Amino acid sequence: MDKNLFRSGKIVPVFLLAAAVFSISILTVNAQISSGKVKPRIVITTDPELDDSNSLIRFLLYSTDVEIEGLVYASSQFHWKGDGKGTRWYVPGREYDRFGMNECPCESWRWSENSRHIHDVVEAYEKVYPNLIKHNPDYPSPEYLKSKIRYGNIEFDGDISKDSPGSDLIKSLILDDRPGKLFLAAWGGHSTIARALKSIQEQYEYTTEWEALKKKISRKVVLLPSGDQDDTYAKYIKPNWPDIEYRQFRGGPNYGYGAQIKASPEDAAYMTPEWMKENITSRGPLGELYRVWGDGKQMVKGDRLDYFGLSGYTDEQLRKMGYIVWMPVQKKGSWLGEGDNHTFMNMLDNGLRAWEKGYYGGWGGRVIEVQEETGFPPPSPGLSASKMDYPDFFPQAQRDFANRLKWSVTDKYENANHEPVVTVEGPLEFLASPGQRVAIHGRVSDPDGNKVAVKWWQFNAGTYPGKVDISHPDSLKTYVTIPKDAAGGQTIHIILEATDNGEPPLTRYQRIIITIR
Repeated sequence: MDKNLFRSGKIVPVFLLAAAVFSISILTVNAQISSGKVKPRIVITTDPELDDSNSLIRFLLYSTDVEIEGLVYASSQFHWKGDGKGTRWYVPGREYDRFGMNECPCESWRWSENSRHIHDVVEAYEKVYPNLIKHNPDYPSPEYLKSKIRYGNIEFDGDISKDSPGSDLIKSLILDDRPGKLFLAAWGGHSTIARALKSIQEQYEYTTEWEALKKKISRKVVLLPSGDQDDTYAKYIKPNWPDIEYRQFRGGPNYGYGAQIKASPEDAAYMTPEWMKENITSRGPLGELYRVWGDGKQMVKGDRLDYFGLSGYTDEQLRKMGYIVWMPVQKKGSWLGEGDNHTFMNMLDNGLRAWEKGYYGGWGGRVIEVQEETGFPPPSPGLSASKMDYPDFFPQAQRDFANRLKWSVTDKYENANHEPVVTVEGPLEFLASPGQRVAIHGRVSDPDGNKVAVKWWQFNAGTYPGKVDISHPDSLKTYVTIPKDAAGGQTIHIILEATDNGEPPLTRYQRIIITIR
């Protein structure tokens, strides 16, 4: 990797500071592991879209940071299997209407008879698991992951008329007595999740338990949507479960199709064919499974909307071949897409604590005040996305992803890089008064003995709308001056960021939240 990608950031290496400021200590192999920490419980529901497969590869490489409760095949308006009985299905306004294909009513839509992308990714994970646990023993066993695979409501677009193994699993998780939130990610449609909720409603609605149970579930369940891809959120979940939290993230890095088209030069450097080959596609079974432009693959044979595996053709040539070209062709081997990443990137244990509240923000973006596509307003006491200068986390996320893939092909701990450990002395949340100068002391260590650069910065996710003065932002000990115009109850978010000089450079954080008295 080009070290200039690291040096170009406005980060002052702490090893240039006086030795009295702090010293870098070398940790044991296990010191960085998150064992014992509370991990968010999450279920992934996914349709057989190629970007879902890519997102799943990344997700499993971060399965150390979450408790995976389900890996569920789902349908959407873009992909549904059919019932195998010749039943024909049609919903007005879908892509088969919009693009003038006139292929439906039909028995299935863009679904391979042998579609098994979840199994494929888990099987690739199984091959590299012995290497992964050398770097972090928190990786779940392949057997555990296989036990969590289910088929959900995959027959038709938006059909919630009957239970499925996937909806039964989600229902049981919703009803269990474990404390804390249950995060339900919908990478396709919500139909399997909706069916689980509907089954609960049908069972309990006319009992004395219903009102209390509904409130409990509404406090427990958090939806992590990749849009409303089958209308079941709008038509069933929202009207019947209006208090369930709906975290639609915006403003963060673009991981979707065509991300490179409008990317900054710094971000685009992590999407080139050269970078992708060196860091992603060449790295073992998971890398080989990862989809890029012009890789010769197609999710469903004959799919007129999936031309991504082809190379050497212009947009016009592809149209003449019968393809519906809905985004420009990119260079062979370049970034293709991981359009569902924003649903789980804030679950990662990187110190930003983004999973605690939707508006905190992290590598997946932050909850916006109004989700324009549906008109539903998710709860967000922070600033609107339009008023935020959101940090560009894409380089950090890509380097981290590349490093996890490197773990998958590296059988010795000392032959790979590992994340620095960032902590703060004292509480992570505290009160302060307007005009007060607050001292904050961070600590950083690195398991590989690498040099570490630090900086403190304000994350505009709090409710105080102005800028805060941070003294000595490049030192572990800093001072934050609370503005005199800050009002009681407002919050200020301060981030300690640490990046090592390993290969590739890795970044971790610690978030402090100051509430004004």
